[in-house]
This record gives sequence, structure tokens and C-alpha cells, in this order.
Amino acid sequence: MSEALRLGCVGLGNIGGPMAARLAGSAPTTVFDLSPDAVATLVDAGAVAVDGLPELASASDLVSICVRDDAQVRKVIGELRPHLAPGSLIAIHSTIAPETAAEQAAACAADGIVVLDAPISGGAPGAAEGRLAIMIGGDRAGYERARAALAPAGDLIVHAGPAAGDGTRMKLARNLLHFVSFAATAEASRLAEAAGIDIAQLGRVVRHTDAITGGAGAIMLRDTTGPIAPDDFWFGVFTHVRDLGEKDLTLALTLADRLGVDLPLGRRALTDLAAGLGVPHSAHDARRDG
Repeated sequence: MSEALRLGCVGLGNIGGPMAARLAGSAPTTVFDLSPDAVATLVDAGAVAVDGLPELASASDLVSICVRDDAQVRKVIGELRPHLAPGSLIAIHSTIAPETAAEQAAACAADGIVVLDAPISGGAPGAAEGRLAIMIGGDRAGYERARAALAPAGDLIVHAGPAAGDGTRMKLARNLLHFVSFAATAEASRLAEAAGIDIAQLGRVVRHTDAITGGAGAIMLRDTTGPIAPDDFWFGVFTHVRDLGEKDLTLALTLADRLGVDLPLGRRALTDLAAGLGVPHSAHDARRDG
């Protein structure tokens, strides 16, 4: 049977609020925020409000922090720390610098407090539905204790690594993909618009097909980014992806050239796709293509 933890939540904004509401429905939860309206919403969801961080710390075994930035995280932990009992857990859900998480973990360890960085992905809808992905970096035993307590808010909770900061490193890699794909989306929209295509309809097609194929995540199947050996199962799979991708990228870039549309990400993708997939072209390929 898992340990029952008293939960505390600091920061009840667009994501922290719905996340705290999910937690309040499953365990004793104490909340604090500078917004009276945000606090009132959580009280309606079953949480207990307190007047300050010292009182919240005294009432909690695990404190979830979902504030704006590094400075606010440092301030909140500084006020919590003197009032938390040894063995308490702090989970930092804010996206901060990995070094900040490591710094806070080292400082709190002197008091027997375990700091985990636990950034989240899924946004406000994921928080409201209990569908967040939570990436936890830090002590394995602390992760195991926190995982059960945070499960009502996230249906995918992973141990990103043994050091505080590893969760944030994973989140930054995830968000790199997110925002680079947004830039690529802008390129694709420019191409479609220049070709006289309705880009809103293009968006419908993208959302529809990504829901089926999994989008970019569909190729994240391996535990290394190195070259794939020819006798590896994935060699044929990724060679097929490479060949299709290079064909379609070449066609798209040819259309862009004809329309006078600049697609720098598309050109970089054509150059880097093969090596990125782990199936670079061999000298034999080059001779054959030439």
C-alpha cells in the first residue's frame, strides 16, 4: 500500500489551479496563492486554504510549486524550508533552469528535505483532465513517493534521471521539438498559401493525420541517436522513412522555388534527415545517385 501524503500546492494559475483541483479530489490538500479568486476555486474543489507559506509547509508532506520563474521558485522554497519536516518533498513544476533545481536540492538536503524538479507538459487542458505528463528528476525513492501522490494530475509520470534538474532537461528537449515544429508549421503554411491552398483546411488535415500517426513522436522509438546497424530491425524502418521524407521534401522545395517561397527549415531538414534518423547515406548511395 502506498504512503498517504498530505499535499500542498503553491501557485494556482492556469495550470497549477486545475492540477491542484485534481489532487484535492484524492488527498488532503492545502493551497496558497496571492489571488483570492484562485484560492476560492480550490476551496470549492475540496482544498483547505491557508494564509501563508509557513502554515502550508507545516500541513504538507509534499509541496507542489507551480509559479512563474526561477526567482519565484527560490522565494517560495526559502519561505517553506524552515517549516518543512525532515523527509518532506518539494516538487517544482515550473519550467526553470536545471541549475536552479540542483541548487535548491543541495540547499534543502541539509535539512533532510528532498527537492524534485517535476516540470509538466500538457497545458491547462491536460491539467484539468488529469492527463499531464510529469517529468521528475531527482532521488529515486523521492520519485516513487511523489509518483503515487501526483498520479491524479498526470497519467504519464516518468523518472527523467537521478539528479534534480534532469526533469527540466527532458522538458527543454520536449519543448525544443514543440516550438521548432511551430516554426516549421509557419513554413508549411507559407508554402500552402503561396500555392493558393486554404491553410485552415491544411490545419484540419494536419491535426487529423497527426492524431492517427502520432506526429513527430512516432519516430522516437530508439534509446540512442547513433547510426543504426544494417542488421538492426529499425534499419529498414528508418531507411523507408528517410527515403519517403527526402522525396517529399525535395518535391516541396521544388514547389517553393517555383513560387519564390523561402523554406530554410525545409532545406535544413533535407540536409539533416538521413543522419538524424540514424541512416546516413553511404558512399555507395552517393555513387549510385550520381
